[in-house]
Amino acid sequence: MLTATLILNGLVMGAIYALIGVGLSLIFGVLEIVNFAHGQIFAFGALALAVLVNHFGLAFLPSAFVTVLVVAGLGTFLYITLLQFIRKGEFERGIILTLGVGLILENGLLYLYGATPQMVDTAFNFKHFELLGFRVEHIKALAVLFSLISIGGLQLLLTRTRFGMAIRALSQNREAAMVVGMKPKVIAGYAVIIGFALTGLAGAVLAPVFTVHPLMGAPMLFKAFAIVIIGGLGHLPGAVVAGLIVGVVESLAGGLGSAALQSAAVFLIMIVMLQLRPLGLFGKGARI
Repeated sequence: MLTATLILNGLVMGAIYALIGVGLSLIFGVLEIVNFAHGQIFAFGALALAVLVNHFGLAFLPSAFVTVLVVAGLGTFLYITLLQFIRKGEFERGIILTLGVGLILENGLLYLYGATPQMVDTAFNFKHFELLGFRVEHIKALAVLFSLISIGGLQLLLTRTRFGMAIRALSQNREAAMVVGMKPKVIAGYAVIIGFALTGLAGAVLAPVFTVHPLMGAPMLFKAFAIVIIGGLGHLPGAVVAGLIVGVVESLAGGLGSAALQSAAVFLIMIVMLQLRPLGLFGKGARI
């Protein structure tokens, strides 16, 4: 019974991790840069929701919606001012640039909010329902629902719309996309905004589950890296599968072992994956 409960909790967290990993993979797939500010974007989303709920008294659902818009706006600003100027092949420049953005965001959040962890109290906290004999908290069920809808919607966007196909075409062959008249900077800009919005949503839905603080982004950044490495850089379905794996492994390691084993177990899997399948689970270097 304990193991089944741990697996269920792991799948819940894995669904949120998948949302973060998909956002990181989408940005990499289009811009070919690893966003080292991804964890801070997650923390920004969590703290934005905390401010809206705790200080402005908004309900959770409208606060989550506003948070996604605010984080998408931040993504728009960063793309227009910085990210669009990174050219193909400037991988190191992208790393340094996003590292700098992450440090500025983290220290800015520390200055504005302080380092004291905050609780986010919503109408969904401390409520639960029974499902197949398991106790499921309302806020976690809602977080999973948001994650499934968002990832499913993104998949439909990428596979069933001309805009989504343009994103995929750009990620697979930028030169060919330009030849047929696509505008890479415009398409990449929308992809970055979507990636930021998904990460902001992940921060918003996890804010009521844990305490929030400006330094919460760094651990999540490393988990996001583990997810995209296990699933395959730029591979969105791989990020979803890897997110679920990371969530379950983390839950089992913490529940059956100790809290100290959680991160160690996740990164052990990542190291093994790098040794056995350097391109990730799907092993073909597939992109979006």
